[in-house]
Amino acid sequence: MAEQDLLTRPVGNALATTENGGVQPRALPANIDAEAAFLGAVLIDNRVTEELPVELRPAHFFDPLHQRIYERIQTLLERGAVVTPVTLKPYFEADEALKDVGGITYLAQLTADGQGLLASRELAQQIYDLALLRELVSVGRTLVEGALDTSEDVAPLDRVAQAEADLFRVAEGATGGDDTASFASATHKALGLIELAINSGGHISGKTTGFNSINDKCGGLHNSDLIIVAGRPGMGKSSLATNIAFNCADRLLRDRRDGIEEEKSAGAGVALFSLEMSSDQLATRILAEQAEISSEALRMGKISRDDFQKLSFASQRLAELPLFIDDTPALTIAALRTRARRLKRKHDIGLIVIDYLQLLQGSGRATDNRVNEISEISRGLKTLAKELQVPVIALSQLSRAVEQREDKRPMLSDLRESGSIEQDADMVWFIYREDYYVAAREPKRPVETDDAKTHEAHAAWMAEMERVFGLAELIVAKQRHGATGKVRLRFEPRITRFSDLAEGEMDGGYD
Repeated sequence: MAEQDLLTRPVGNALATTENGGVQPRALPANIDAEAAFLGAVLIDNRVTEELPVELRPAHFFDPLHQRIYERIQTLLERGAVVTPVTLKPYFEADEALKDVGGITYLAQLTADGQGLLASRELAQQIYDLALLRELVSVGRTLVEGALDTSEDVAPLDRVAQAEADLFRVAEGATGGDDTASFASATHKALGLIELAINSGGHISGKTTGFNSINDKCGGLHNSDLIIVAGRPGMGKSSLATNIAFNCADRLLRDRRDGIEEEKSAGAGVALFSLEMSSDQLATRILAEQAEISSEALRMGKISRDDFQKLSFASQRLAELPLFIDDTPALTIAALRTRARRLKRKHDIGLIVIDYLQLLQGSGRATDNRVNEISEISRGLKTLAKELQVPVIALSQLSRAVEQREDKRPMLSDLRESGSIEQDADMVWFIYREDYYVAAREPKRPVETDDAKTHEAHAAWMAEMERVFGLAELIVAKQRHGATGKVRLRFEPRITRFSDLAEGEMDGGYD
């Protein structure tokens, strides 16, 4: 069969009119001959699989027998074996479907004419495209069946959200034939993460936070994880989230410029959903941090020409930063997921940051119970992380119970309207800055008094303030992948920037 015939052969039965004038439905899109020709090309030259334009998986084949043959080919190639009809023979001698098409001789027939070698890339692309069309047919059928269901317990918006998720899955190249992963494929992914950790110096198996101390503690930010970052007002949780978002996007930008493949980069494109601050306020904060200029002075315009030049240079350097800010207020969890899918499809984002969780809205059915609504939101965020295969960082408020205790360090029970937040989260981080509370306890200043006690009290406060100023704790209160504990950081309130402690500071600070 000619090369062009393989690619243009009908991929489904045309609509036909029956004797009584009815319409005969089409078969699912498929090209069995193209599948056979491609398998034949692989069996003749195993290097064909190294140059495919798409990631072809067994589930993309329409014929179940072809699925099993390609799966076995992949397994043998991963072991470093040479795959031919002869080496495949032991695995298919008892295959009933193979017996129906001629038995073991069918494997040899696949390589008979070698036509597939002339267009192996085109054949792979067609097999992949037809698999997506079949999946689209399945999604359409499910969508129609769901839309026709008018029972009282059906929520139309839920149907729409599910349809969007299904369409996103098709657009990403997923096939719904088998949602389960074999242990072999799961271990292959695990080994890839371990290799990434080795290549990064032994401390990151996910996306970087930009902080060595946090990466060492948590191994970076892992795909499908929900990370809750919580703290009382004034602790700097928004600053930390913005710092991490910038660091991750900046790492990807630097790796791109250095010619490192994006799959091997510890950085990622970042989507930052800011429900509290506007995009220009966030941009101002990042510019102030990078130019090392007080954000307050920047807002008020109290900067010199030299400072403005620093800002200009910083702005030029960050122009290509893969950081995408959505400052739409009062987003519902469904709308956020839709926007995140769109950003994933258009910009291949690898990290999502949400500031903050309590400003999101649920579906509307749980508004009578705020705890239930927050639980719905936290479950939705965890589902989003798994669906898009990216880490999701969500900021959260803490209850005022913290202020009533002598030790102001937060605990898991302090999560406001916690519901299932603690349960859904893979990691929970608390931000704690003792200098915030010490500053609030400043005694009367000894300005116009010679009272010794006043001098002594203020001197003691000054000593305590000097000991804790600029130090922060990141308390890892929950971590599915490792141990809990504390990470010490430095915080510069003037430019709202966290950073790793210098080596000499690691043993200092507070307990």
